[in-house]
Amino acid sequence: MHAALPSMAEVQAQYEALPGGQRLSFETSDLAGWDSTLLTFLLKHQETCVQRQVEFDPTGLPPGVQRLLALATAVPERQDARREVVRESLLVRLGQGVLTAVESSHGLLTFLGQVALAFVQFIRGRARFRGVDLALLMQECGAQALPIVSLISFLVGLILAFVGAIQLRPFGAQIYVANLVGLGMAREMGALMTGIIMAGRTGAAFAAQLGTMTVNQEIDALTTLGLRPMEFSRPIGGATGCRAV
Repeated sequence: MHAALPSMAEVQAQYEALPGGQRLSFETSDLAGWDSTLLTFLLKHQETCVQRQVEFDPTGLPPGVQRLLALATAVPERQDARREVVRESLLVRLGQGVLTAVESSHGLLTFLGQVALAFVQFIRGRARFRGVDLALLMQECGAQALPIVSLISFLVGLILAFVGAIQLRPFGAQIYVANLVGLGMAREMGALMTGIIMAGRTGAAFAAQLGTMTVNQEIDALTTLGLRPMEFSRPIGGATGCRAV
């Protein structure tokens, strides 16, 4: 298992010295264990024997190796089975990159336009949605997000107080740590951390929900019913929520 196999160069040199019409056989009575490396080695030799018109005799190999060799050579390899790696020119790659960027930009602009039109419809009071669903979304984005926002803000406040106390200690101004934490969290860090947490928590939840709707073809169902998914929000199927923002 751990012994090194002979190099193909050495064996090729022996093939060169042999006259035609020879037979290649194996003596494996002392072979205790083997793995796929041996099988690959034998397949290369079998191909070489076919090329040099040397008879390949596998009867001396272990039965397991013989079965694997038979399976490996049972179906001949198709001529076009292997994928050829074709390196495209710089001009082709540049063109494909430009086309991909244009397509992505078109999709992004289309999405932003639909969002803007849906928001205008909402401001004008002509958006098609249910008030119950809007209240549910406001609850999920507001009250249900309060625990995680409070926890993160508390931890950030502790870190800010610890850092501020160390920096103000040489000046004897540790009494201002409370003011530093209070003003910093109320004016700057509080709003910033809330926005980051809400974007991560609520945005990820909406993205996962919309992805599930796309896989389940729920958005296609809304389009088939003549409803705009961008401005319609309605739970479908009981426990499975269907919301489009």
